[in-house]
Amino acid sequence: MSADARRREILRRLASSGYLEAKALSAELDVDASTIRRDLDALARDGRVERTHGGARVVDGATKDVPYVFKVGLNAAEKSAIARAAAGLVHDGASVILDSGSTTYEVAVALQRTSALTVITNDLRIAKLVAGFPEVRLLVAGGELLNSVYTLTGDHTVDFIRSFSADWAFLGADAIDPVTGVTNTNTLEVPVKRAMMRSAAHVAVVADHSKFGRRALAKVAEIEDADRIITDAGLSAELAEPYGETLTIAPGACA
Repeated sequence: MSADARRREILRRLASSGYLEAKALSAELDVDASTIRRDLDALARDGRVERTHGGARVVDGATKDVPYVFKVGLNAAEKSAIARAAAGLVHDGASVILDSGSTTYEVAVALQRTSALTVITNDLRIAKLVAGFPEVRLLVAGGELLNSVYTLTGDHTVDFIRSFSADWAFLGADAIDPVTGVTNTNTLEVPVKRAMMRSAAHVAVVADHSKFGRRALAKVAEIEDADRIITDAGLSAELAEPYGETLTIAPGACA
């Protein structure tokens, strides 16, 4: 694993847990402790983590997201497989709400051949992509921009989302656990995600296998609040078992 890939993985894990111990990272990533210390020091110099004695934590007490530029390259094949499975739920003429994130962006990509589609989103990258689709109606929420993840949040965003009634809402997740449910690192996004769920007839959470068995800072929803949870074939049978028929394993990619 290259230094860049390793540091992206460190940021991804930090987004889910809020704190990482250098010694544990060294064992899990199979590199020397000195290498992990250099990685953490480099990320701290860039302002992406806060160094602590023996490890690192998220800047400002675990409230910041991993920047989109780091998220987008993680588990790319798995996200594409998940997106194809998600798009298979959507019929021509349907209306969908797309949450912000790199996995929901892939869902948007997979929907580009759906005819007469209506897309509602608070993600500027998704909005830019969908604007180029033929026969699409695009509705973009206003709000305050979270720069690192190209996401619009706030009361205006929530009010906008609540004014619609869509067929499907596709939500991303920072972490999924059978007990704590669907959780998110950034608290500002939670009211928007909940509004999306209330404004759709059906809800699907789209998340690659690395998000399972983890807990993030803020509760979004219980597992039973989702009609579908779509992930990839990299999820172990042990982690998959508690979700029963709610869980869909997308074919076509494996970790």
